[in-house]
Amino acid sequence: MRLDDERESSNFEVQDGRAGGFGGGIGGGLGMLLPFIGSRFGCGGIVVALIILAVMGVNPLSLLSGGGGPVQQNASVSRDPQKLTDIQRWSLRVLGSTERVWGQIYSEAGQQYRPTVLSFYSQSGSSGCGAAQSAMGPFYCPNDQKVYLDTDFFTELRQRFGAPGDFAQAYVIAHEVGHHVQDLQGTLAQVNQRQRAVSEAEGNALQVQVELQADCYAGVWAKRTGLMEAGDLEEGMTAAQAIGDDTLQKAAGRRPVPESFTHGSSTERMQWLNKGLESGDPAQCDTFSR
Repeated sequence: MRLDDERESSNFEVQDGRAGGFGGGIGGGLGMLLPFIGSRFGCGGIVVALIILAVMGVNPLSLLSGGGGPVQQNASVSRDPQKLTDIQRWSLRVLGSTERVWGQIYSEAGQQYRPTVLSFYSQSGSSGCGAAQSAMGPFYCPNDQKVYLDTDFFTELRQRFGAPGDFAQAYVIAHEVGHHVQDLQGTLAQVNQRQRAVSEAEGNALQVQVELQADCYAGVWAKRTGLMEAGDLEEGMTAAQAIGDDTLQKAAGRRPVPESFTHGSSTERMQWLNKGLESGDPAQCDTFSR
């Protein structure tokens, strides 16, 4: 993507893991985060989270051992742009492009877009939804309306998931911003309320619709940036395919169980990302009436 001339967003914070975060290691931090996953995505979401951990080389049994509960320490948060790394500055250019695109979309509808904040951390940090752990990958927290990112995930995306390229990385950020748009629209709250009244399988199916819509919104962003270059589409499709629930479950040596999916199959994720890319219209991202 041609991001060199894109404005860096000023909506960021950097958590200093050396000064704080959560003790107890990955098991302790995820001990706080798993209840949040369960409340939003059901037991199937926890299953998929454990599968992802296994794929990334983390022993899921460590979460169940009960050892090393999280101890919150004094965290240090910086908003000094002079202390940003190159990859963080690049990520903020991606975020800046999402602010430009969604600001235009909202303006066309006579509304004002309220940007999210990108919170950088390394290995572990804190969020409004509990502990932030790099093993969980990037995520959006509706409680504080922030996107959480350990940029080391981009290395995982390239090396472990076989999805290299700057557009693949930008797609990850744009997907999480898509969740922020859903939050502003009230979609996340509505789905959460509906999930409480249905079975686990039905709740998981609703969550898949949420994730696929975020994929479509990421495609809308990409289409409307005007920054795509040759090869970007292929990078995006490769990333979408690599993080489909069925692909992740197979990589963990399990038979894919559609009822446990919380993000959608590889085929579905590719289809909805492509739909956003082709249309550039968020109105075409209604995954709930498909």
